[in-house]
Amino acid sequence: MVEITIRQAPGRYTIRAKGAIIGETARAVELVEGARPPVIYIPREDVAMAFLDRSDRVTTCPHKGEASYYSVVTPEGRIENAVWSYEQPKAGAKGIAGYLAFYPEVTVQKV
Repeated sequence: MVEITIRQAPGRYTIRAKGAIIGETARAVELVEGARPPVIYIPREDVAMAFLDRSDRVTTCPHKGEASYYSVVTPEGRIENAVWSYEQPKAGAKGIAGYLAFYPEVTVQKV
């Protein structure tokens, strides 16, 4: 079993897509899964969900569970499947329920 560690991510984060600010938070968490690089997860309440369009894509992680995906839609364009969320994660990942993570096409920047 791969060890998953979830902790509060210190600082404030801004989330940008194609120049638009789609979120800001001081409540991000950092997930580390085994030897993989950390992933920042942003509370759904701190993201302008009007910019997100749920897609049909679904993937399964043996450690975290089933991930749902969203595309980001801004006036400057669309970024397909750029966001994922474990809405009902497995027991070891419950700390990311209700959070969103972003592929590099969307900038999550510590400010």
